[in-house]
Amino acid sequence: MFPMRTVIVIDHGQEWFQIPDANVLTARRYLGEVERGRDAGVRVLNFCRTGRYQGRGYYVSLLAEARGHRPIPEVKTVEDLKSEAYVQALSAELAPLVDQTLDHRESERFQLDAYLGKDPAQRHQALAEKLFASVRAPLLRVLFRRVDGRWQLDGVQAIGIPDIPAQDRAFLLEAVKASMGEQSTPAPQRAGTGRPRIAILHDPGEAHKPSNEEALRRLVQTAPVVGLDAELVGPDALDRLQEFDALFNRASPEVSGFTYEFVRRAESLGMPVVDDPESILRCLNKVYMHELMTRHRIPQPRTMIVQRGNADQVAATLGLPCVLKLPDSGFGLDVIKIESEDQLRQEAERFFKVSELIVAQEWLPTGFDWRVGVYDRRPLFVAKYFMAPGHWKIIQLAEGEKPIEGRTEAMAIGEAPEQVIDLAVRAANLIGRGLYGVDLKQVEDRVYLIEVNCNPNIDAGNEDQVLGEALYREILGVFARRIAERRRGAAR
Repeated sequence: MFPMRTVIVIDHGQEWFQIPDANVLTARRYLGEVERGRDAGVRVLNFCRTGRYQGRGYYVSLLAEARGHRPIPEVKTVEDLKSEAYVQALSAELAPLVDQTLDHRESERFQLDAYLGKDPAQRHQALAEKLFASVRAPLLRVLFRRVDGRWQLDGVQAIGIPDIPAQDRAFLLEAVKASMGEQSTPAPQRAGTGRPRIAILHDPGEAHKPSNEEALRRLVQTAPVVGLDAELVGPDALDRLQEFDALFNRASPEVSGFTYEFVRRAESLGMPVVDDPESILRCLNKVYMHELMTRHRIPQPRTMIVQRGNADQVAATLGLPCVLKLPDSGFGLDVIKIESEDQLRQEAERFFKVSELIVAQEWLPTGFDWRVGVYDRRPLFVAKYFMAPGHWKIIQLAEGEKPIEGRTEAMAIGEAPEQVIDLAVRAANLIGRGLYGVDLKQVEDRVYLIEVNCNPNIDAGNEDQVLGEALYREILGVFARRIAERRRGAAR
């Protein structure tokens, strides 16, 4: 579809914004180019406003990653900018340069705009370059305030084309032209010494725990067998992360919750982390999942990515009943069986208030789903998750009532159908090299991917039915190897 290497996406068309060597698309057009938008080797400059979670700007970066494009900003950057801890860390990183370069004695507050690392006022170029190198968002607005005679970072946000003052438009066009072919910077590395320690993050008050108490106990108990010390840590341990060499997340990975802050901080420290931030952002969004798997020809149920403009085509395309999903739904929440067009309109309107895009999928009833655990690019366990009694989901949830779950039946990897294992590994490896739970449906001799989950359940008595203690050794052994690899790299 795209003859040029660079694609620039903006919220709405702007007559003044014309770049000879790049395709300029509106967000609606970029998001709608489902089949023809998967060319490799494309850099996407996302000039949309990205502040709204699951808004158009958010989805531009998310689907760019799914399509094999290189978005700036990445989705992880979009989420980082909402983190107070991230802004504090950025403030400390910038402090020496801020002290050297900011004067402005006539005021107590100062605003700096940076367009692809360039200052339109041409007074603080070094600071604009440092901001772009650290944040990797193309259009930034940074606020500083004077505290006790020194300038401090007060806020940073990614802005969009509508936020560019008229007098800066020509400067922005030149900055874009100059940026063509710019490469991303490598991730920082952190050296470590002494006996490796792994933090296992869990939330004792969580309703749907990914690991029960016995599984957590076995993880801690097994750690010394692979040469690690393990400690269970809770939501209040963020400032202690630097004491550890790795982080294993056993709390639900909500993007807006404390978990994401933990994994983002762990990654910034250079330590092995499961779930890593990229895996969380990718697995939690079903729109991304569908785009990525379609691109790589992974079989899925018939699926539509629904916008307001095509919502009236769902019933005719998929038939009724069908399933409507909010992109970041989990535990079967906001996954609705649709049985009438009136219900479809009502539920779609409810979902559109939360997300610019939603997912509709054909109805494929089965007695159980396959769950394959894939870790470090290899199958770890396989099980059948049976539907809750008398229900079409594995977990039946009703407001104010205790969840009702179907039974779990684990088996050896070699006992499961080969195509189930192969498809699960192929799908998980498209996400990364973390720990994933791959859900599949089998209809006669055909297997379909439903989704790849980060943070899959590891419960004593369920997923460890076959491997027992060996399951926990396998999980922790990968951490031990990765810590050793990082230390060898740091030593060199």
